Amino acid sequence: MPAPAGVHSISPGTGAGPQGVGCSGMPVPTDLLRTWLGTQPWLEAQLARVAAGDARALFLGLGLAGRKVGRTPLAVDAAAAESARPGWRPAGWSTDQAARTLLVLALPATDATAWLATLDRCFHAGTVEELVALYQTLPLLPHQELLDLRAAEGVRNAMTPVFAAVALDNPFPAERLSDGAFDQMVLKCFFNGLDSRRIVGLDRRRNAELGRMLANYARERRLASRPVDPALPPLARACGAACED
Repeated sequence: MPAPAGVHSISPGTGAGPQGVGCSGMPVPTDLLRTWLGTQPWLEAQLARVAAGDARALFLGLGLAGRKVGRTPLAVDAAAAESARPGWRPAGWSTDQAARTLLVLALPATDATAWLATLDRCFHAGTVEELVALYQTLPLLPHQELLDLRAAEGVRNAMTPVFAAVALDNPFPAERLSDGAFDQMVLKCFFNGLDSRRIVGLDRRRNAELGRMLANYARERRLASRPVDPALPPLARACGAACED
């Protein structure tokens, strides 16, 4: 689907992902990830196979990444990440997530249909760890217009780590999801106790329906004598709804 009215959508070749970043000295996400990971002979060999069109190398690499490169916190340059891809916030990533991202980005994408079919296989067969990395990679991928349904599926996912990979620190939802899907995502963040400050682009996606949903949710929580996230009432009011603290 096209980006919602009033929302700036960045498409491949114009700044969203490895094919569209790098002009005028801008950092490239793949280069940044390689720098942050350091020397990784196994990964470089696997990337070469994937880039040559070896889908099996991609599937194996996604499964072996944790064992091969570890699962330690990734030391990132947040400013460089923002320059490379506006809204991209990999500060909470781990080394295996970075490696999996590089593997997916190495997949040849000239044939969009074949590329999407291989990507879908990764999602369908992925473990929770792999799904987290795959959804985190969405804003860096080419063919953004083909990924709307995939992002919406992530928003509906019942596993909190997978849902959070789409909803938090990820610019894709604010750029591509419909108002209805985006509003449900925001509400689900509060339902799951996630930090709404990490929803990229929330300020520009505020709308009256979101305010109504949040105010109703706060009312239900109070009636059940349950606490209300302190961030919820101000957000509901910013959307135009009446909601007491």
